[in-house]
Amino acid sequence: MSEEILINITPQETRVAVMQQGVTQEIHIERISSRGLVGNIYLGRVCRVLPGMQSAFVEIGLDRAAFLHVADIWQAHPEEEGRLIEQLLHEGQPLLVQVIKDPINTKGARLSTQISIAGRFLVFLPQETHIGISQRIEDEAERELLRDKLQHLLPSGASGGFIIRTMAETASDSELQADIDYLRKQWSDISEKAKSAKLATRLYHDLNLALRVLRDFVNEETVRIRVDSRETFQKMQVFALEYTSNVVGLLEHYSGERPLFDLHGVETEIEKALARRVDLKSGGYLIIDQTEALTTVDVNTGGFVGGRNFDDTIFKTNLEAAQAIARQLRLRNLGGIIIMDFIDMDNEEHKAAVLAEFKKTLAKDRTRMTVNGFSALGLVEMTRKRTRESLAHILCEPCCTCQGRGVLKTPQTVCYDILRELLREARQFEAREFRILGSQKVIDLFLDEESQSLAQLGDFIGKPIYLQVETQYSQEQYDIVLM
Repeated sequence: MSEEILINITPQETRVAVMQQGVTQEIHIERISSRGLVGNIYLGRVCRVLPGMQSAFVEIGLDRAAFLHVADIWQAHPEEEGRLIEQLLHEGQPLLVQVIKDPINTKGARLSTQISIAGRFLVFLPQETHIGISQRIEDEAERELLRDKLQHLLPSGASGGFIIRTMAETASDSELQADIDYLRKQWSDISEKAKSAKLATRLYHDLNLALRVLRDFVNEETVRIRVDSRETFQKMQVFALEYTSNVVGLLEHYSGERPLFDLHGVETEIEKALARRVDLKSGGYLIIDQTEALTTVDVNTGGFVGGRNFDDTIFKTNLEAAQAIARQLRLRNLGGIIIMDFIDMDNEEHKAAVLAEFKKTLAKDRTRMTVNGFSALGLVEMTRKRTRESLAHILCEPCCTCQGRGVLKTPQTVCYDILRELLREARQFEAREFRILGSQKVIDLFLDEESQSLAQLGDFIGKPIYLQVETQYSQEQYDIVLM
């Protein structure tokens, strides 16, 4: 099945939509304001050694010195293990370190001297020599098969070790080889930079979302990657030419007047994916409730009364629901324990057919999962690996009005909705000026953190933009008045 990837770029965030046959299957969002430091590699300088705490502070160029504990210091020889930190480090010493925990409040970042670089299928450990395998791959025969496959791909005498990730279970030899080449090239670049870099300098940071598309998303079914920013398109071309040359021909810059996500109906799908109810074409519907511990999906017939009899109606609704649930899991990125309550079926053949259809549709999902059959209570239980925050957790926050029983879009999300809507209005209509009517929180954000974003848009459309607080508006409610 052919796959297309759409990339929408704004100064505040990057959004990626994975499309199959013109239908949105996955949404990925990365905001500039919330990008972390984990995975970044620095050439640090030891600024203080604390023997009493068996730790040290390392200057890496941030506002606060980072923290390094003796347990996080990689030692090449087993006989060196157990040595005290004052025997390993001294003040002023240059040190190659990697961030393993972001700074929190008054605490600096936490570091390790064991370097690891993540690829799509493998993690490269340049200081090690062994091949490890993810513990989530439990089948011993599969583990041995993967280890043998990787060893045959590695050149004899090659330095560095690898950890095989769960996604490698379905990877071809060519995909694994591409990952090996990519990771070795990254480490070679880091090593070269370290030779001439000043102390407290960043040598490597993990790829932003747009570039991770080239590393992690593209597969044999990908036919096109459209990006609506010329600058990002050019950066992706440069990266692809150096690291993933096989995808250069898939890149395309979109310069149309209509917003890329509007053109393909992605904005509408995002709105639907934040709703509790999902309507089915037959008239049935799903109710999806996400909690801390698990997600529940309830299937209902709704207004669907087709079919020769009631059993037939139930069967057809459940078949459609099985397809819709599989898509919603990807679209909303729901992970952990998921329980589905299909409409009760007495016919065992119908149950088997619904379960088979569900598993068939799930096969398109690259995330690791397990699916159990119908339980004694008629429920289908499954687990889906949490790879990132769900869409609702990224775009929404607990509602202060309903004490957490529902969710609202954050003021930042509403601001970005308004900026996109303003751009649409400016392209469609001739107006002397625009006036934004919104809640106090949204207007305050435009006056503070998002003032530059608003000013940039005003310069771009060449029209003045004014703000007006409407005290009766809810957080998500806004209007744009054309003057």
